[in-house]
Amino acid sequence: MARFEFHPFQTVKRFLPRGLFWRSLIIIVMPVVILQGIVSYVFFERDLDITTQRMAIDVAADVALLTAIENKYPPVQRAQMRALAARQLRYDVTFLPGAQLVPPTRRHRFVSSIDEALDSVIAEQLGGTRHFETRRRGSTFHIGVEVNGGVLRIIVPRERVTVSSPDIFILWMVGSSVVLVGIAILFLRNQVRPIERLAIAAESFGKGRAVPDFKPYGASEVRSAARAFLTMRERIERFVQQRTDMLAGVSHDLKTPLTRIKLQLAMMPDSADTAALRIDIFEMEKMLDEYLQFARGEGGEEAVNADLGYLVREAADAAARARRGEGRIAVATPEHLMLTVKRNALRRCITNLVDNALKHGKRVAVSVERDEHAVDILVDDDGPGIPESRREEAFRPFHRLDEGRNLQTGGVGLGLAIARDIARAHGGDLTLHDSPSGGLRAMLRLPV
Repeated sequence: MARFEFHPFQTVKRFLPRGLFWRSLIIIVMPVVILQGIVSYVFFERDLDITTQRMAIDVAADVALLTAIENKYPPVQRAQMRALAARQLRYDVTFLPGAQLVPPTRRHRFVSSIDEALDSVIAEQLGGTRHFETRRRGSTFHIGVEVNGGVLRIIVPRERVTVSSPDIFILWMVGSSVVLVGIAILFLRNQVRPIERLAIAAESFGKGRAVPDFKPYGASEVRSAARAFLTMRERIERFVQQRTDMLAGVSHDLKTPLTRIKLQLAMMPDSADTAALRIDIFEMEKMLDEYLQFARGEGGEEAVNADLGYLVREAADAAARARRGEGRIAVATPEHLMLTVKRNALRRCITNLVDNALKHGKRVAVSVERDEHAVDILVDDDGPGIPESRREEAFRPFHRLDEGRNLQTGGVGLGLAIARDIARAHGGDLTLHDSPSGGLRAMLRLPV
């Protein structure tokens, strides 16, 4: 039986946002929300209730005093005491002769914590035998108590029972939080934007596209990372240029003696030996050209916005003409599929793939597919294919497969190496798979 292991941190990470901006915002907002929750609980559940209880005790004591006056003093003195209470306590005190309260009078369906506190304290002050009622009407509390000969009606302002406006506290708390979150969003956006630009520049450089307007800015750590990226880009570009210049010089130096040998052979009489030498010289020249082409890779070509469908058709037609296989190739590409690429390098890459397919298959199909993140250029043939365990060997420079299908027949072993080098210079890759036609599929994947 499989053992189930619960990892709380892994579970929480599934629900967290992926972006730095939103994660940073959560780091700032969450403590504020938690703090406000604690403060609200302490204020409303503890401090506000205690304050309301104490204020209700004072009001209940006043009610109990006025009730005692109504029960013990003659009518003239009771009227004077009611008038004095109205002036000093700011209550509206009225005696309703002959009125009665219908028990039970304190139980209502919808009551607040203030109503409950006032009811319980008044009941405690007056005792359990005397009937009374409390009702809230707007911003006042109406308290009725049965006394001798009628009902004493006392109207108490709300601010005498509870704090005047607790809603102001909530308004200030929420308002300050909104202002804080707004400031945090503006601040974080300005801090995250340099990182986003650095990521975009690195991705564009990885796809072989120029990033001429990128400059370090932002926090010191981000500036350091941006300067390190610029230094790395300069070193890579310098290395590629030095490699290209060196191998171009080597190629030129080697072609000079080969040219002299060709001239000497041209003046010699034809024989089996001279014919063999001409073939060797031709192979050497071809090897030098392909080696230089591999070393240059994408070279110094600038990336441009090109119609990928037209580019694929153009490369496939060029390979078909070179192999005299116009009737053996079928091309299916979408119209107006624009992509920023190094046009000449990519055309050379596709030409190499189609040429390899035409070497070993009777029928070749070239198609282009696009999804949300990448464009796939598929070259299928019906040839013998390559075993899956040996497909990576086909990409090794100057390497020939000894058995099965040899992708480099007629070449020096650089066709697929050059194609993959160009694909990776665009930020993509070149892989080999089984073809639906029974042979080999070369899939060139380019990021959008």
